[in-house]
Amino acid sequence: MNVEKIVEQTLLFDFYGELLTEHQRQIYEDVVFNDLSLSEVAEERGISRQGVHDMIRRCNKQLADYEEKLRLVEKFVNTRAKVEQIHELARRCGESGNVNLVAEIEAIASEIVGEL
Repeated sequence: MNVEKIVEQTLLFDFYGELLTEHQRQIYEDVVFNDLSLSEVAEERGISRQGVHDMIRRCNKQLADYEEKLRLVEKFVNTRAKVEQIHELARRCGESGNVNLVAEIEAIASEIVGEL
């Protein structure tokens, strides 16, 4: 699995994981985040390896469906990009010498990032 896919799964789970059942969350966390094999999770949970595989597929689909409808991850990524732009503008503004404005921009941008 590539890094982009892992980041995507992590963001989707961070935003929508609480909407999965406890059973789904535990299995998803074991496979995706704790890097347990399907066989290990199946043995631990007393279900088939295919059952674990199907559960992960269903969870991925559910998480993607939530994102398709709510777009929270998309909004988060866009907001984060804008905040990074603010940081860059503030840095460039600082180089021009307007320190008070720069400090205020930096504080606001840091606050936004902290809230995300």
